[in-house]
Amino acid sequence: MANLYTKKSSNYKKLGPKQETIDFLLNYSKALRVVDYQEIKFETVLN
Repeated sequence: MANLYTKKSSNYKKLGPKQETIDFLLNYSKALRVVDYQEIKFETVLN
């Protein structure tokens, strides 16, 4: 088992998020609104 974790894989540089994932998170964060009213937080998604 230890040998599996020490080998370098050929797709090491391919690790990372896809562009679609980045776009989804950015668009979601743009649409998310948090409103503070007294001691309550309201979260809404404007889609």
